[in-house]
Amino acid sequence: MTKVKRALISVSDKEGIIDFTKGLEKLGIEIISTGGTAQFLTENQVKVRLVSDLTKFPEILEGRVKTLHPLIFGGILAKRNDPTHKKEIKEQQIGLIDLVVVNLYPFQNTISKKEGVNLEKAIENIDIGGPSLLRAAAKNYQDVVVVINPQDYLVVLEELTKNHGEISLKTKERLAVEVFEHTSFYDGIIAQYLRKKLTKEANLFPPTLNLIGEKVSDLRYGENPHQPASFYKEILIEEANLGNAIQLGGKELSFNNLVDLNAALEIVKDFKEPTVVFIKHTNPCGLASASTIEEAYQKGYQGDSLSAYGSIVGVNQKIGVKLADLINNTTFVEAIVAPDFEKEALDILRQKKNRRLIKVGDLDKRDPSLKDIKKIIGGFLIQELDLKDLNLNDLKIVTKRKPTKEGLEELLFAWKVVKHIKSNAIVLTKDKQIVGVGAGQMSRIDAVKIAISKSGGRSRGSYLASDAFFPFRDGVDEAAKVGITAIIQPGGSKRDEEVIEAANENNIAMVFTGIRCFKH
Repeated sequence: MTKVKRALISVSDKEGIIDFTKGLEKLGIEIISTGGTAQFLTENQVKVRLVSDLTKFPEILEGRVKTLHPLIFGGILAKRNDPTHKKEIKEQQIGLIDLVVVNLYPFQNTISKKEGVNLEKAIENIDIGGPSLLRAAAKNYQDVVVVINPQDYLVVLEELTKNHGEISLKTKERLAVEVFEHTSFYDGIIAQYLRKKLTKEANLFPPTLNLIGEKVSDLRYGENPHQPASFYKEILIEEANLGNAIQLGGKELSFNNLVDLNAALEIVKDFKEPTVVFIKHTNPCGLASASTIEEAYQKGYQGDSLSAYGSIVGVNQKIGVKLADLINNTTFVEAIVAPDFEKEALDILRQKKNRRLIKVGDLDKRDPSLKDIKKIIGGFLIQELDLKDLNLNDLKIVTKRKPTKEGLEELLFAWKVVKHIKSNAIVLTKDKQIVGVGAGQMSRIDAVKIAISKSGGRSRGSYLASDAFFPFRDGVDEAAKVGITAIIQPGGSKRDEEVIEAANENNIAMVFTGIRCFKH
């Protein structure tokens, strides 16, 4: 147990600090503090001794240096039962500090303001003394109590009162861990911000990777009921994302909901025309673009109405009353993600009480500096996002039959879709509507056969996109049997000539993209 006789208080967030320090006073604990905090406490009738009175050294450099002094850090870091430390503390006339209560300059809040902030102001909100005090106290947690979160004030005060000014080792251990987690998070935000501001395009893949996440909520469970799970959001992400999304209706989101909602959101970001996607297990089972969002919804639903049951729906426009009525009168939808919802549309959609309604804001803002990170056991894989947007000039026509301009546009549409389907992936589209999907197969010919099967006889005159090259001609021959009109694929197989020959024999137009779009 640590007997607390002296506390150092220096807080940016003043929430709860008056009641806490008055409670410390009642226990006979001496309070020392720095400029702004000391003034605030004094104004509220709390007796305070200035750190500068203790150190005989004033605050300097406009407050940049306040507590960085051996009389302060010696009092925090001294091991109470170490003979050498006790001897040196006595010789140097250093008073022990048993409780450190610090929270940090609001760097994250400063840089997150909507009106923006200049670099100079951001830098002035990088705390130096605060993290140093916290880390020193947390390092010496066996002898010093350290508090960073105002929510811990009441717990600490109750324990001090109950134990006559003493704190248990178990509590000190918990508080110390909380400090190191927070200072790591704090430094990570600063590093992420300065990397964007100061390095520009340099060091796209830094030598160390710090994942900066803030807990949003615990989830009921993970992918399966026996797996505990939580949701953390990334910091400083400006484009539409689920971490900053607002839930406007329905029960709490599950792990699988979030994964599928993310898939839906990332797909509709790629389309400028009114577009709706139906997601099942991260793959689009229905997707369509049209002149109106209501028509896009109907076409998307018709793409695979059976699989659409229990799906996640992504929409790239604000949802109005007409679309809300359509959704309510077609099939069971688990969740909907959209830029926004009209109030009347919300009233309609909330008639299904459990349906999750997620608002994410403007979809137009894209940040090419964002990275795609995948976790494997023992490490992370990091890559740039696949934001490659093909146009007509990127396509190489390799067959005798040439696609029409409208056909080339349809092929580009199919390519946008197939890059969001688990590889090996094949998609069939017609009139900017999915008519068949073969997803996540071990062989490309099986993916072709499944896509054709899912099309339900609608493959004649459709357009086929393949996320990687055809290793054999069998996929093309299979497509020819059901009247597929044209194929878009990367090319690059050692059997390209054989594949092109199969297309020519069957009067199928084929274009190469020169790039593949695997999604593992």
